[in-house]
Amino acid sequence: MTKTNLGIDPETLKRIYGQMVRIRAVDKGVQAGLSAGRFMFSYWPMTGQECIPATIAQLTDRQDYMVTTYRGLHDQVAKGVALDGLFAEMLGRESGLNKGKGGSPHISDPSSGSMVTTAIVGAGAPIANGLAYAAQFRGERRVTIVNFGDGATSIGAVHEAMNLAGAWKLPIIFMCQNNSIAEYTAIPDYTASKNFAARAEALGFRGIVLDGNDPVAFHTGMKQVIDEVREGGGPVFVEALTFRIGPHAGVGDSPNHTKEAVAAAKERWPLPRTRQLLIDTGICDEAELTALEQTAETEVAEALAAAMAAPVTPVTDTLIDVFADVDAVPQRGRYPARADEAVPSGPTKPMALFEAVADAQRVALETDPAVWLLGEDVGDPHGGVFATNRGLQTRFGNRIRPTPISEQAIVGAALGSSIVGMRPIAEIMFSDFMGVCLDQIANHAAKQRYMSGAATHAPMTIRMVVGGGLGGLGAQHSQSLEAWLLHTPGIKVAFPSNAFDAKGLLLSCIFDEDPCAHLEPLGVLRGLKVDVPLEDYRIPLGVAKVKRLGRDITLISYGWEVNQCLAAAEELAKEGIDAEVIDLRTLMPLDYHRVLDSVRKTRRALVVHAAVEFCGFGAEIASTVNTELFSVLKGPAGRLGGDYAPIAYSSDIEKHQVPRAASIADCVRAMIKAHP
Repeated sequence: MTKTNLGIDPETLKRIYGQMVRIRAVDKGVQAGLSAGRFMFSYWPMTGQECIPATIAQLTDRQDYMVTTYRGLHDQVAKGVALDGLFAEMLGRESGLNKGKGGSPHISDPSSGSMVTTAIVGAGAPIANGLAYAAQFRGERRVTIVNFGDGATSIGAVHEAMNLAGAWKLPIIFMCQNNSIAEYTAIPDYTASKNFAARAEALGFRGIVLDGNDPVAFHTGMKQVIDEVREGGGPVFVEALTFRIGPHAGVGDSPNHTKEAVAAAKERWPLPRTRQLLIDTGICDEAELTALEQTAETEVAEALAAAMAAPVTPVTDTLIDVFADVDAVPQRGRYPARADEAVPSGPTKPMALFEAVADAQRVALETDPAVWLLGEDVGDPHGGVFATNRGLQTRFGNRIRPTPISEQAIVGAALGSSIVGMRPIAEIMFSDFMGVCLDQIANHAAKQRYMSGAATHAPMTIRMVVGGGLGGLGAQHSQSLEAWLLHTPGIKVAFPSNAFDAKGLLLSCIFDEDPCAHLEPLGVLRGLKVDVPLEDYRIPLGVAKVKRLGRDITLISYGWEVNQCLAAAEELAKEGIDAEVIDLRTLMPLDYHRVLDSVRKTRRALVVHAAVEFCGFGAEIASTVNTELFSVLKGPAGRLGGDYAPIAYSSDIEKHQVPRAASIADCVRAMIKAHP
């Protein structure tokens, strides 16, 4: 006779076991294939943790968002990711969920709600906040669950994400699958914490501990948590106690626990225990369970066979999905000519660069309700440290979100919201602070389109002020770090030199389909005002501008150094040296077409930037000019950048260590003397 007083509906328990069986079949199928040499790839087993996602699957659906880790194959299976596409992705096949470009550590499958899988420990938590914010902002009843192991609780990104989620009361569940070991180091060797759930209480929201090996108790606890979060109760941290029976990677039992500990864990393993519970309670008989298990094994075998038969993702796809437009990808010998902007004819207003940035954001917020702004102190009355957002919160309300001082949380939330259709503008104050959140920028935002095979993409903008040249800010507020971004495929970079360009470039960034960095030079932030149109206008990314015509040498620059080049050109003109000045405006994509056309005419070139000259962007441009125009150059293209030293606090040193009009003019004179 079937018992019905278990505290769970019998059919629900049966479905939980059915998902656990599918997860186990996937685990066994992969490990068998690896052991037999049928295929080879990195594999991180989740043996022993099947109950957690199998139970959650009964309480959520495809509309709910999930973020997980490289070890989260069990999470993917239970979430409803198609097995044939999942296996094909793991095998690097073009029929994979993400065209074979991400592999199992980077699954994105919006159709099932599996939004992001990250191979960086703990990095998914800030991104999950963005998903949860998008749902909250739109008034949706979605719940976001971000899965991570106990080891990730040592990562700063998780703490930053939890703090922001608590402050904003986001509909998110931080699901710590506590399997008692962080890669190879077991608790308590890496933390003195008695539990992890208490950390949530310190940040102002609830944390609970549940038995992740007991489907009945876990279902009861998770139902209450999910219902609470779905109804707007804010975040909850769940510490689900479990045990990873397998090793960190590969096959077999864990060599990092004692044999006795592994044997005890197998006794508590929810898969056989749940099976026995179904029989003991009369919910299922042996034949029914055997059929269920055979069905799962057949599903896995067929999906693996289909994946094995699929073509490998071809080399011809290498540059596809770096950006939305493959022509934006820099390729030696291919220098597309892009149309210049249409000059607006409407009313204008004299603006400094900081005012133009605020006006661009005003236009964007009026144009598209999906645009929102987040960052430290961005609200009124200050509108940010540099007043680049002044008045926006008063006008647009909760679409302007001041954040904690927490750069990882800021960029991660922007990214998460962007992959579900919002257009965030994330302010990171100084570019120096990019080092605090470079993982979110370089490993996640920049790579999301590529790793997902364009299943998702990130139309987000990161705004940063670039210091230097003024004196008195010191080594951690004055660096020009654009080379960091330019060496990271997948992110576009705009670097205006004046207010007119700042507005037009920022609007193009905000409405671009790829992640963009908009770098705002402090040296001209409050400098000379120029007439800026009040209407919406866009300066196409990848279009340089000739700021001064000349015949003897081309000065190529960007940001505040453009103005130094123009000043140098005026001094050189007094000596009969006629310099042409090109403002790149956009560094990625780069307008080599206009650069090469100019140098072909002047037959000399000097690239100028404030960033350290060694390994700077000037080396790339000078090298390309020398390669493409060797036969017409009067002398090799040169470059002039900052000295190889941190920016000094001393204004005398700083003014000497970055290019200025006088040093630029001296460099030009030396080049012309050497190669008249």
